[in-house]
Amino acid sequence: MLVEFIFALTNFKKRSMKIGLKMLLFSAMLVVVSCRDRASEKKIAELESRLAQLEGNKNNPAPVTNAAAAATTPTKPEEKPDGPLPVIEFSTTDHDFGTVTEGQKVSFTYAVKNTGQAPLIIQNAQPSCGCTVPDWSKSAIPVGGTGFVKAEFDTKGKQGVNNKTITVTANTWPKTTTLKFKAMVVPPADGANGPVK
Repeated sequence: MLVEFIFALTNFKKRSMKIGLKMLLFSAMLVVVSCRDRASEKKIAELESRLAQLEGNKNNPAPVTNAAAAATTPTKPEEKPDGPLPVIEFSTTDHDFGTVTEGQKVSFTYAVKNTGQAPLIIQNAQPSCGCTVPDWSKSAIPVGGTGFVKAEFDTKGKQGVNNKTITVTANTWPKTTTLKFKAMVVPPADGANGPVK
C-alpha cells in the first residue's frame, strides 16, 4: 500500500511538473509574441509619422496607434541652423516622360544650382521605389555653382500611369526637397503576326 502511494505521488509530481513546464513555455511564448507586436506597432507608428512629414503634413502628424509608441520620448523638430546656408534651386522639380514602352529604361537629369551663401552638399537621393535609380553630384557644389540629380526609371513590369518621387537630402533648410516624375507605360508591340497590312 505504501509503495502504491509513493508510486502515485511520484506520477502526480511528474504530471504536475510537465503541466508547469508547459504553462511556463506558453507564458514565455506569449511574452515574446506580445513584445514583437509592440515593436511592430511602434515601427508602424514611426513610419506613419515619417510618411506624414514627407507628404507635407508636418502640422498634422499621423495619430499614435498604441500606448508603447505614445510612451516614447517625442523628438524635437529640427531648427534652422544659424549662419550662412546653401540654397538648393532646381530648374524643375517635375518631369513627364510621356508615353514609354514597357521594358525601356528612361532617365532625366534635374539641374541643381546653389544660390545660397555656403557650399551645397547633396547627402542622399532616396527614390520612392526600387524601379528608380538616382545619381547625384557627390562633391560639394560651390556658391553659384551647378550640379545634378539624375533619375533612371526602369519600366519593366510597370504598365499604366506611374508617379514616382526622389527625396533629395542636403545641407540646406529645409533639409529635403522632393523631385517628381511621371510616365505612361504601355505594353510592347507584339510583332508576332508581322507588320499590319
